[in-house]
Amino acid sequence: MALVEVRGLRKTYASAGVEVPFVLAIEEFSLEEGELLALRGASGCGKTTFLHLLAGISSADAGTITIDGIDVTGLSEGARDVFRARTVGYVFQTFNLMQGLTALENVELAMRFGRGVDRGRARALLDRVGLADRAEYRPRQLSVGQQQRVAVARALANQPRLVLADEPTGNLDTAAAAETLELLREACRDSRAALLLVTHDREVLEQFERVRDFDELHDAAAATGGAA
Repeated sequence: MALVEVRGLRKTYASAGVEVPFVLAIEEFSLEEGELLALRGASGCGKTTFLHLLAGISSADAGTITIDGIDVTGLSEGARDVFRARTVGYVFQTFNLMQGLTALENVELAMRFGRGVDRGRARALLDRVGLADRAEYRPRQLSVGQQQRVAVARALANQPRLVLADEPTGNLDTAAAAETLELLREACRDSRAALLLVTHDREVLEQFERVRDFDELHDAAAATGGAA
């Protein structure tokens, strides 16, 4: 069985003054253990919504999402939070670091919601992303690229089976972007974690052997109730 299996997924966001609400409609999607996949799609097409559903940040209106044998859509909000902490690592485009905490404390915070704090592992992760000498720095004392590397270390804190990355290089220069991508891919290969990255950046996509168009997954006809 695949690590991730999606069937008949639906999510609706109704907006005032919009006759047809935005609907995410994905009939089938799967991701194998250890697979590194990039999803290509323009801004606003639903990529982030899809990742939020996979991570259990948002709840689906219909369909099933099975990750590592667990039906995420059948879990309560609290149970989804626990499952995400233990099974899924998430790299946000905007980093989402706690500004009042050090780099080390940001990584440890993720551990508090997962398998428990392991300071040795947290330091090892910061060393792996090249920030051993910045462990006690707060985000405002770090460059944009360094902040993203802290976010990568945090996403890997609980040895996730699945890593989700939402435009992780969108705020980085070319050199920092390439470095971040290599860190993500190496870490996932080493731990046999699957990586699902979404982006519209051609340079990022060129660094992946497997690329799919989000439009291939998203059923536009279903999303508009069959309207053209």
